[in-house]
Amino acid sequence: MSIELITFLAMVAVFLLGCFLCKLPVSISMVLSAVAGALVAGRGIPLRHLVEGMFSYVDTIMVIATAMIFMKVIQESGALDAVSCVIIEKFHKLPALMLCLIMIIIMFPGMITGSSTASVLSAGSIMAPVLMMMGVPMLETACILAMGGILGMIAPPTNLPAMVIGAGIDIPYSGFELPLALLTFPLAFLFVLMFGYKYVKKMDFAVVQSKLNNEPRKKFGFRVYIPLILAIVMMVLNKLVPAFSLGMPLIFLIAAAVGCFTGYKFNVLNMAKESVNSVLPVMGILMGVGMFIQIMTLTGVRGLIVTACLSLPEIGRYIAMSVSMPLFGAVSSFGSASVLGVPFLLSFLAKKEIIVAAALSLIASLGDMMPPTALAGIFAAQVVGMEKYTPVLKKCLIPCLMVIIWGVLFIVFANELAPFILFT
Repeated sequence: MSIELITFLAMVAVFLLGCFLCKLPVSISMVLSAVAGALVAGRGIPLRHLVEGMFSYVDTIMVIATAMIFMKVIQESGALDAVSCVIIEKFHKLPALMLCLIMIIIMFPGMITGSSTASVLSAGSIMAPVLMMMGVPMLETACILAMGGILGMIAPPTNLPAMVIGAGIDIPYSGFELPLALLTFPLAFLFVLMFGYKYVKKMDFAVVQSKLNNEPRKKFGFRVYIPLILAIVMMVLNKLVPAFSLGMPLIFLIAAAVGCFTGYKFNVLNMAKESVNSVLPVMGILMGVGMFIQIMTLTGVRGLIVTACLSLPEIGRYIAMSVSMPLFGAVSSFGSASVLGVPFLLSFLAKKEIIVAAALSLIASLGDMMPPTALAGIFAAQVVGMEKYTPVLKKCLIPCLMVIIWGVLFIVFANELAPFILFT
């Protein structure tokens, strides 16, 4: 048995012991496993590499923190409630379109923060009562929130697993928007219609309308929407106009600053503190992932995994990818993206890297539905008032399988799709 394999097994063992036996946070378990790997490989405690790894995803961490502040601002200012009311009032006679727009609202926090938890706990907690008022049962509502959260974290503009995978082989996060949109939005619309359409088409609009929070829209008018519009305009300019290069963190902060004056008043400092605290676990995981990957590279473990992936026959790679990435993602979808996503991407270098990386990030995201952590599923069950998460997992098994198949199809036909969906 090679020293690289022994090191990898030691890292995995310490990681699992930390998570499941000692009940430590995923981020701390990753740090301990990185240190254990370095010790087993005879590298001592390489502080320089640990610190360097910790800062590998500092750009991504800045995006998460500022995006969550922006998300909290539009929630506290009343903009999210106002948008929800407009959609339901304008499109209640078109239930399929209304459900698709509601799904976009649920996905939106994940789209800008890269966190499924942010989607479920912010927009999901607002839209869940609305869906249940429309007649969607509790279980189906939880499934909509869970799948919306997962697909939201993969949808553009912010996709953390794709950033992690791309960083592993120095692919800049550019040109991912259309592939990610095609990977996520068709599935999102399909799932929300699967779970909700037959109930919503029988909706009594008068009953639902009486329970909507129309106050922000009536009190503040058009100005309540200004932060959202400003953020979207700046994001578009950031992509289309080379001279307009603010960066995502600054865009979110500018839009959040404007949002402080367009709706309800709130304590800005407390809001910012709560926002950052709510995503600290995600940021901690990214720091831990950076250390984990740095030590895997230092000790040769990463090369071992890459070699193992490259040695598999093509059909074996697809099967291994479809099974291992969601299961490893049960601990951390970001960890799955970095530990397994990068080697699998290297094994498919004959195909267009951007499309393959985007599809791998979609498959890795299913880790947020896998027990025991199952962040998206557990929080979705809690938001709707369910005691157990198990029924949500059972109900979402077919959608999860569809996600895997959709992702694999994009990888299989990556070269054929590239001329139509890649513009960089």
